[in-house]
Amino acid sequence: MDQSAESAQPVHQGTAPAPQGDAAPAQKGTVTQRAIDQIKTMIGEGRLEPGQRLPTERDLATRLGISRSSMREAIRALTVLGVLEARHGSGIYVTQLEAGDLLETFGVVADLSRGPRLVELLEVRRVLESTATGLAAARITPDQLADVEKHLAAMNATDDPEEILSHDLAFHRAVALAAGNDTMAAILEGLSSRTFRARVWRGYQEEGAFERTRREHARIHRALVARDPEAARAAAAAHVGEVEEWLRGRLEAGQEGEAGGEAGAEEPGA
Repeated sequence: MDQSAESAQPVHQGTAPAPQGDAAPAQKGTVTQRAIDQIKTMIGEGRLEPGQRLPTERDLATRLGISRSSMREAIRALTVLGVLEARHGSGIYVTQLEAGDLLETFGVVADLSRGPRLVELLEVRRVLESTATGLAAARITPDQLADVEKHLAAMNATDDPEEILSHDLAFHRAVALAAGNDTMAAILEGLSSRTFRARVWRGYQEEGAFERTRREHARIHRALVARDPEAARAAAAAHVGEVEEWLRGRLEAGQEGEAGGEAGAEEPGA
């Protein structure tokens, strides 16, 4: 009886003992995923708060009933996702769980996508951008409107592609922030990284994109000034839709390689 009590004791240590099946070999990926899910549950249930320091790797592994190597992999994965952060000499902490940190990986998808996937991303951007711009028309403050106007004026004052791209990014970022929805702004930021836009610019600018883009931005600005959500929504949808249709046409014409390299460039309106 002493022997069975002794063998049972390790199983009951920790708050989430691992089933016997988890001890089977070749299940490390599954165990790591379970650790990721359990840490996320602890955060979701409030047992770990934003900014709170995690228990040590050893203590957490014991509590969840897994090996330290699996726990280390889980922590590494959650750090990449922006859920956890390592502070040198201090330990591992839950981040503030800001939307921008958690949705940062959207930018990777945008930067690496090519061909038809770029069209899909522009479709998503058209829906979100038009919604955000409509919200901004109703909610934008005088200071935020001044910021939008500053970048519009800067775009109109130069023919340098890099400067236009830079102010285009800032213009749309300012509009998204004025919508008052941090999560939507974070998604849009990820879907319109500088790399993504620059790829589309390279091809689109060769087809008279500068003047067209200036006109489309001016239309968005007028709707914001008028505080007209419907006009703002339509202007933004048309702006991204122009690029979307241009890219779709390039792909249908068999110029997928070129379109894949340009698909992020004219997205300035998007």
